[in-house]
Amino acid sequence: MTDFITQDFEPSSAAAWKQKIQFELDGADYNENLLTKTNEGITIKPFYHLDNFEKLNIPESNSDFKICQNITITTTNEANKKAIDATNNGANALKFSSTKPFNFNELFDCLLNKNIEFHLQLEFLNENFINKISTYLKNETIFFNIDILGKLAKTGNWYNSLDKDFKILENIISKNSENNILSVDVSLYQNAGANTVQQVAYALAHANEYLTKFGGKIANHIQFNFAIGSNYFFEISKIRAFRYLFNLVLKTYNIQVTPIIFAEPSFRNKTIYDFNVNILRSATECMSAILGGVNTISNFSYDHIFHNENEFGERIARNQLLILKEECNFKHTQFIPTNSYYIESITKQITEKALDIFKEIEASGGFLKHLKKGTIQRKIVENAKKEQQQFYKGDIVLLGTNKYPNKQDKMKGELQKNPFLKHNPKKTLIIPIIPKRLAEKLELKRLKDEA
Repeated sequence: MTDFITQDFEPSSAAAWKQKIQFELDGADYNENLLTKTNEGITIKPFYHLDNFEKLNIPESNSDFKICQNITITTTNEANKKAIDATNNGANALKFSSTKPFNFNELFDCLLNKNIEFHLQLEFLNENFINKISTYLKNETIFFNIDILGKLAKTGNWYNSLDKDFKILENIISKNSENNILSVDVSLYQNAGANTVQQVAYALAHANEYLTKFGGKIANHIQFNFAIGSNYFFEISKIRAFRYLFNLVLKTYNIQVTPIIFAEPSFRNKTIYDFNVNILRSATECMSAILGGVNTISNFSYDHIFHNENEFGERIARNQLLILKEECNFKHTQFIPTNSYYIESITKQITEKALDIFKEIEASGGFLKHLKKGTIQRKIVENAKKEQQQFYKGDIVLLGTNKYPNKQDKMKGELQKNPFLKHNPKKTLIIPIIPKRLAEKLELKRLKDEA
């Protein structure tokens, strides 16, 4: 077959392809008609060729991805039952969310010594509690996901104050130096409307605040939490670009690590109308995460934004990942995008543009200073507004919502919780970064117009 192709089909250069395309355009301008500029300023070409191929050396992940189940702790007994059920049905990682300290002996009953990866999402900063649970789980893999800068960015306030929060964090790290204490919540930026380049740049600058404070050795103990959007190839490239750039930054600290990345689908493009389409959206987003080389993926149910936690929705979400892993054989697949001319090109462009933004942030005082000035918030809002207008014009399509809506679809009686942006008049130190779904305004109008 190889001989047949090489004998009968002469290789063509990139210049020859472009010349042929320009001929077929019959006088129309090539750049104007066939080059696409994205919100990030990235250029998408009509074809890619070996003549123009440039490849980055992306650090590879060390293992297959973990399937994570999210569990909100209302009572530890109920959370424990959900956790056991999830692990019995395919999950090998668990993420527990809590607003207050809990009985960890009861929560982790029958879950230890089973090669389960544990993640905590705590909405409080309690040094004594964290030290105790760290000791209790000393033989387990656990991620504490403490992100005091993320707390400031999301709420506009510290847990206590800048000095006190950093002091508590310093104490926790010193007593648990081998544990994965820190996280960088990049998902906040995506869900608020940041584009892929901004997300990568802010992730680097955010992390660099911790590296500056605690030294390069802490890089091995930071988990990066990404949200994955629906631009399939760009999301693959986003994760790859970050993995490359993180090690580029770490050269300053004379260290090299493979970044630990936790991913979940974006909330930004999810809808309450024709909500079954959310299953398709999250499926492609999980695929992007896998191909990008993340370590752990947590999927949420198709009705998560408007229904309370329910066994059916959680089972569907978990099974999506199991199907991708076991039936589609998406194991150790991060090598697949390698040498793809298109993906490598997008990865390189995201890398270059994100690095420029990162350098600008660092040259003018660092990430925290930009948060305090409101620069990060303003940039995200600018891109979010641009995307919102594209959604209203139909350039960004959400099937069943702004394209082919089902007029018979009624949702007013289905809302078990509020799926819309909540306005919080609480006084804040800085402007918070607020996540918002693209479909909210349109959905509010449809709810109002329901008979």
